[in-house]
Formats: sequence, C-alpha cells, structure tokens
Amino acid sequence: MTNMIQIKKLTKDYGENRGIFDIELEVKKGEVFGLVGINGSGKTTMIRHLMGFLHADAGTCFIQGKNCWNKAADLKREVAYIPGEISFPDIGSGNRFFELQAEYLHLPHSGKIKELTDRFALDPSANLKRMSKGMKQKTAIVNAFMSDADIFLLDEPTTGLDPLMQKVFTNLILEEKHKGKTIFMSSHMFDELEETCDRVAFLKNGRIIDVVKMSEIKGNERIKEYKIEFFQKEDYLKFIQKDFEIKRTQDEYNQVTIRISDDDLGELFQCLRKVNIKFITQIPQTLERYFNEKYNKSEEKK
Repeated sequence: MTNMIQIKKLTKDYGENRGIFDIELEVKKGEVFGLVGINGSGKTTMIRHLMGFLHADAGTCFIQGKNCWNKAADLKREVAYIPGEISFPDIGSGNRFFELQAEYLHLPHSGKIKELTDRFALDPSANLKRMSKGMKQKTAIVNAFMSDADIFLLDEPTTGLDPLMQKVFTNLILEEKHKGKTIFMSSHMFDELEETCDRVAFLKNGRIIDVVKMSEIKGNERIKEYKIEFFQKEDYLKFIQKDFEIKRTQDEYNQVTIRISDDDLGELFQCLRKVNIKFITQIPQTLERYFNEKYNKSEEKK
C-alpha cells in the first residue's frame, strides 16, 4: 500500500529537551493515523513540519513523495489543514473567508460549504473577529473539509467544541475514511482517536515511545486483564502466591487484578475451579489506559 506521509529521522531541537527528535513514521493511503501526547510533547511541531511552516534541523518529511519544505507551496493546495492555534485575517464574515478560500483553491461552486455549516450549526455571516472559540473551530473545520483533498492534517481539531459537535466531527472523519482519504490527526480526546484511528503514535518529550494498532486495543489484544473476587480470604491469599502477573490487590475485598495471555487462560480457569469465587470480569482495554501504562513505564526507566 502506498505511503502518503513519510517522516524520516525528523529533528527540531529548541534546546532544553524541547522539540522533536529522530521521528520515524509512515502513514499509508486511506489510513487514519492519530498522534497523542501531553501538552508540549511535540505534536504541533511535527504537524507544522508536514505543512512546511518549519525547517527541520535534521531529517526530512514527505507528502505524496514531495519534500514538505521544498514543495510547501504546492502542498498547501493539496492538503487540507486545521491548525492548533486558529487566527483569521480581518476580512469580515465567515462567508467572505470561504469565498476567498474557494477562489484560492479553484474549488467549483457547490453546496458543500452550506452542507458543512448546517451540519456544524455554524452561522457563517458572523464576523470572524467576533466569533467565539467554538465558532472559530467550526469555521476551521468547514474550511478544511470544503475541499476534496486526499490528505488531511488536523491539529487538535475538536478543541472548543461541545460533546455534540465532537460527535458530529467524529462521524465526518469516519465518512472521509470510508472514501479512502488519508488523515493525520493529533488529539487530546482518547475517545475520538479510538473511534476513528487505525493506528496511534504516543509522543513524549518529542520522541515516539510507541505506535499501536487500534485493532490491538479494541478487544483483540492477546494480553488481557481480569479482576477476580474470592469469597474466602484463605483462597484469595493462596491465589496471589501463584505464578500469575498481578497488577493490583485489594486485601479488604479479597480482590486481585491479573494480566494474562490468552494462551494461559486454561491454566487460570483450572485453578479457579478449585475455589469459590464471587466474580471474575475482564477489564476492557482502552487507548487511555494503554497510553498511561506506556507513559508510566517510560518514566520508570529514567
């Protein structure tokens, strides 16, 4: 499958361990790729390099085989973009802004703008400079999706949106994904990434600490966690001495949480047949839990 986005050893060093370092990523055609990390981890810096706004200290990045720095002007016509910090020119209304953008991109007159403004309950006749944060965010979304771009670069695209509009945006992403569009998106909303992404990269201090397939998060992972409560304290104490990976114990409730491979489930249930248990339940894996585990493990290695 064709790589639409390639990032090779990309580095931008602002000093004092700020920036991005040795980033290596490939995003395939039709893939929705998520980027998650705490504030200051380098998400916006990476996307700005892809847009050609920043020149790397080392390494390169490409979109559809074009160098993002050398071919920045061409790519700005080909890539739909939502910036992390939205600021509009002083040109009056949202309608006027959409008109100028359509002219710049040579877009045919169609009902796409009205369809999107209706969908996001946006009044484009409002003055850009008087819009609320939420209205500005909606305007940026309409501006990005009014074109028929093949690639979308979205930096925290739902910041400022209420939960209803966040859901509208998620549905829009899924529709574009169904059309085969390639989407590279940073977000602090784990649910948003879980619902839309094929893969997610975890960024910490400007470095990628993991890239995970969402299929491994959504119930298909081979390593699972189970919570078990025993009726008898004696059975509980004997069980926690066995050779299972224990994540957490709660002595007062006779409860233990274990992490176990699917291959070892037979051994677990064989062991539990010999005792009375109150319940056993699988703890569903989520992207947020997975991220927190990876983040905490990386902290422990320091």
